[in-house]
Amino acid sequence: MKANNPVTVYFDGSCPLCRREIGFYQKCVGAENIVWQDVSRIADGQVASDLNCQQAMARFHVRDAQGDLKSGAAGFIELWMNLRSWHWLGWLFAHPPGVWFLEKCYVGFLRIRPSIQRRIK
Repeated sequence: MKANNPVTVYFDGSCPLCRREIGFYQKCVGAENIVWQDVSRIADGQVASDLNCQQAMARFHVRDAQGDLKSGAAGFIELWMNLRSWHWLGWLFAHPPGVWFLEKCYVGFLRIRPSIQRRIK
């Protein structure tokens, strides 16, 4: 059962790759019910009591409807579960060993992300 709080996606709006990906998700059915927080625009460096800008820009973070902060693969699964056309993928990876596999892929992507970002700029 979901709480009344909206799901919040924290993303790095200064990253061209991240902006494109988030822009894609924002066009999906269900995106209108999600709060999209560009952490690159936060002046004081503190996104939330349990998340600062440096953490938020280093990894993908999503706060679920119950207020729990999820990052990496768990964050993507939460996002997908809230988008109608992606719900099936969220469900698939939410079950073991899916979340473990997705997290390994995400950590691998984080290693090459800087080189991809340089090419996109």
